[in-house]
Order: sequence, then C-alpha cells, then structure tokens
Amino acid sequence: MLPVTVDAYISAPREELYDWIADLASRPAWCDHFQKDYRLAHPRSHGSGAAARYLLDAPRARMYVETTIVEATHGGRYGRTKGEVVWEISRAGQGLTKIEMTTQWETATPRERFKERLGSRRWLRRQSKTALERLRVIFEEHPEGPLARATMAGFEPLKAPRFGASPRPIRG
Repeated sequence: MLPVTVDAYISAPREELYDWIADLASRPAWCDHFQKDYRLAHPRSHGSGAAARYLLDAPRARMYVETTIVEATHGGRYGRTKGEVVWEISRAGQGLTKIEMTTQWETATPRERFKERLGSRRWLRRQSKTALERLRVIFEEHPEGPLARATMAGFEPLKAPRFGASPRPIRG
C-alpha cells in the first residue's frame, strides 16, 4: 500500500506531544473512533517493550492489529500483514508544533489486497486526520473530566510482582 500521510499543527510544546503520543495507554482518548477493543499487551505503556492490541474497525476490512512503541505493526490473517506508523514532530514556530503521521503496510493475502482496493486508504486518511484533530483539541481546548486510558485485560496491579520479585515461589 502507498503511504497515507496526514499532518496537523498544535499549539503545544514538542516534548509534551511526544510524551503523549509515546504513551500507548493514552491512545483511546483520541483514536477510539476507529480503534475498537483497545488493550495493552504489557503493564508498562510507555517506553521500550510497550505494546497494544486493537481492532481496526474499517468498513469491509476489519482486522486486529498489534502495535509496539516503535509502531511496528502486524495484523490481518495470521498476522502476516506488516506495516509501520512513523511520527515526525517538529517545531513550526513559537509554541507551535507540526505533527506528521505516515501509515504504511504491505498486504499479505489476495483477500486483503482486494479489501484495500475497496477504499481502505481513503478511510484510513480520514480517520487519521480526525485523530490528529482530536489530539489538537486535547492540548488546546483542555476538555473537562478525565480522558480515556487503556488498561491491560485481566491485569491486577496489586497481585503483580514488585521490585523485580519473581511471581513463582522459591523452593528451598
């Protein structure tokens, strides 16, 4: 697939935007209109090793996608479709930041190539543009109330091992 590139200008410091985008748990606050059933794959949602899984809810082309903090993605039938999301965050002026998001993937099966021809590129461009607009609203208009955050399915933090302790009992 040819890359889909969208951009937006947001009145916020570049470092704050980077921290927000790099935190996978914050994605439902601005991407839940096209990423359904969003779950973290690891308790840590920021930094190396963070991962999430969600349903890309495109018409006639729904597929589960797994993504990591470096935005290496795979999805589709048997996880054979590979792709990436590249974020470019640059200063555009005093207190203004330009965000450019490029999404690209390689379809693995004839069925997925057929679905791509049915308009998934246009759909992805429209949804990505909406997501960046929602991100701008979060930073510039400061919505009331808490923003949506993803959690790990079935994870109970009070039962998790702490400080490097092993979850298995140590035998004498």
